[in-house]
Amino acid sequence: MTKEDFYREARGDLSGPLQGLRVLEATTSWAGPMCGCLFADLGAEVIKVEAPDGEVGRRVAPFITGPDSRVSFLHATVNRNKRSLTLDLRTSSGRDIFLKLAARSDVVIQNFRPGTFDKWGIGYEACRAVKPDIVYVSISGFGQFGPDHDRPGYDPVAEAAAGFMALNGAPDGGPVRCATYLGDDLAGLHGALSALAALRHRDLTGEGQHIDVSLMDSILFQSDGYLTLGALRHPALQRLGNRSLFSAPVDAFECADGHVFVAVLLEPHWRALIRLIGRPELADDPRFATMASRHEHREATDAVVAAWMKPRAAHEVERLLTAAGIPAAAVRTYAEAAQNPHVIVRDMLQPVEQEDGRTVPLTGPAAKLSRTPLRIRSRAPKLGEHTDAILDELGLSEGERLKLREDRVI
Repeated sequence: MTKEDFYREARGDLSGPLQGLRVLEATTSWAGPMCGCLFADLGAEVIKVEAPDGEVGRRVAPFITGPDSRVSFLHATVNRNKRSLTLDLRTSSGRDIFLKLAARSDVVIQNFRPGTFDKWGIGYEACRAVKPDIVYVSISGFGQFGPDHDRPGYDPVAEAAAGFMALNGAPDGGPVRCATYLGDDLAGLHGALSALAALRHRDLTGEGQHIDVSLMDSILFQSDGYLTLGALRHPALQRLGNRSLFSAPVDAFECADGHVFVAVLLEPHWRALIRLIGRPELADDPRFATMASRHEHREATDAVVAAWMKPRAAHEVERLLTAAGIPAAAVRTYAEAAQNPHVIVRDMLQPVEQEDGRTVPLTGPAAKLSRTPLRIRSRAPKLGEHTDAILDELGLSEGERLKLREDRVI
């Protein structure tokens, strides 16, 4: 299938499949903004509420549009397709405006420490009072209830507490955090998915609800059953590095100019591999006859593959393995991945003009929808770029907005 074939019935008159949905987002850093980003990319109207001096994500380096840039990579990536409203939520005026917006919204997203929004008068019960069917998403490190609910929690803390960090890294090394914001990303995804499910329930019953998503729970849910093995104190839970829990060869093998990761998980893969490397006799060797036996003798199994790969160029190894139907990929840097023609054709980098007039490639949406294609429709907004327009929509006069500015509410 070509790209043109896939999108042959695409509509160009919609922001996305969620056009018409309104989301009020009061978040900071990554997990909450990621939840809002998914809604925004899918076509919802997302109003991002920030303190008058802006949220921390705007100030996180590196900055991406040049030597004098103040456009943060984090802000540009996760706050595109949104509108920006500045509002001091600690004030009574800020609270009143927030609740007016909540009354006009389908979803509220917040990721402050549990209890904070209740203290400010904009928690679930307050929003429910003005919009009974509101879907209210709270994202935090450890959740809204439980012995640890009040603990501050960021992504690496959740990775450590959940058990992920203990298994991540080389077998002879120490615990290693994920290179990306794993817990934040997963919590954002679970927040958006559960909110969509809650909206379906609302449409059927008229009932809204409060959604509690924690970074720790999200990491545990995506632990591939390891939490169950942990509860059973199963000896299989060991730090494996790049190796597999049950199969071999599975590893990043050294080549003459880099590494290639190979994942032989099926018997046809193994048979194709030993034919490719000129060792068909291994099919009759009991050490390599089954997945279980190869895993049991993984040092010998890996040594056979390593010897064939080491003198060869990584790109050539990748080409040969792929042609033979064996799952493999050269280990690329993000800079190299950005130049990959497949990445480019898949629109995973989309050029977007930023607030300073310079254009940078931003990571595009992952899902491809044939009828309602997703795209980066607008850059991440300047701080408070839409404040006047949004407050005007609420019916606040120019004089009222001036007073709010004088009081530092906006």
